[in-house]
Amino acid sequence: MTNVSELPPLQVNGLRVDFGRGSEIVHAVRDVTFHVDAGETLAIVGESGCGKSVTALSILGLLDSNGTVSGGSIQYRGKELTRATERELQKLRGASIAMIFQDPMTALNPTMTVGEQIAETLVAHQNISRRDAYASALNWLTRANVSTPERRMQQYPHELSGGIRQRIMIAIAFSCRPEVLIADEPTTALDVTVQAQILDLLEELQQEVNTSVVLITHDLGIVAERADRVAVMYAGQIVEMASAEDFFREPKHPYSRSLLASVPDWRMPRQTEDLITLSGQPPSLRSLPCGCPFAPRCQVVTAICPTYPPPLTDISGEARSVRCVHFQPELDLPLSV
Repeated sequence: MTNVSELPPLQVNGLRVDFGRGSEIVHAVRDVTFHVDAGETLAIVGESGCGKSVTALSILGLLDSNGTVSGGSIQYRGKELTRATERELQKLRGASIAMIFQDPMTALNPTMTVGEQIAETLVAHQNISRRDAYASALNWLTRANVSTPERRMQQYPHELSGGIRQRIMIAIAFSCRPEVLIADEPTTALDVTVQAQILDLLEELQQEVNTSVVLITHDLGIVAERADRVAVMYAGQIVEMASAEDFFREPKHPYSRSLLASVPDWRMPRQTEDLITLSGQPPSLRSLPCGCPFAPRCQVVTAICPTYPPPLTDISGEARSVRCVHFQPELDLPLSV
């Protein structure tokens, strides 16, 4: 029998998430599988609407009322979360698995002071008095490099800048020393200097607490600097999974290659080649094609692609997986893309 401590903190297998009912069903996430090891950072990247945030919300049971986990498994240390009660999830949220949302202004409660919000989290998940919770809240604000933390404890979110609000969200997220942190676009709407400070703070606290981080972003520059592994999503599916080093050195999936080709290289200020623009649009999640969803936009599409839905296939001899017919030897197609 496997020891729970030997399992990855978070395992997602074959996850499917639908929105709506009847003929209006949107297949937002389909057959998504990944894990995150202790202390590592897994980046999930892809275009807007590809299913990144829905995957994150599914883990914590925070889908909208019309959203349903229709299949698959989500496990925290071997505990199945898709069958957990709301009470069980409430005990888990913020304590074992925490989340930093895209917009700290809407994530923070506008009717409560900063101190009240951090203390509320601590009282809910730790056996401490409110007085001790306030002392701990002040400590976490200090550790999150929030200026004049005593003053911030008495302020409301609308009185603070975006950067300070995001630091407060990070302080709340780490206050119970979670084993898993989901960071959904944690630097959205922040200027470049503040972005770097926020990411440095996340990395510093991650190492201190030994937290596993699922980083959801569309910024490949952040992924290159901060991630250990990369999962690329397209139309609700993971199409490539690789170490960050392998992904940036040699992306395999045609969509991954297009993503990287569309990003300017700062090391080549006088770039002679035009950046590649990916033509077309992702398919509607209401009426998905029967084959590969990327086929209509793919530069190396074959006759089989529009009708054959490729599985996520491990590449022999490499620690990566790709969802593409070109990497399935049994189909006898050329491997070069």
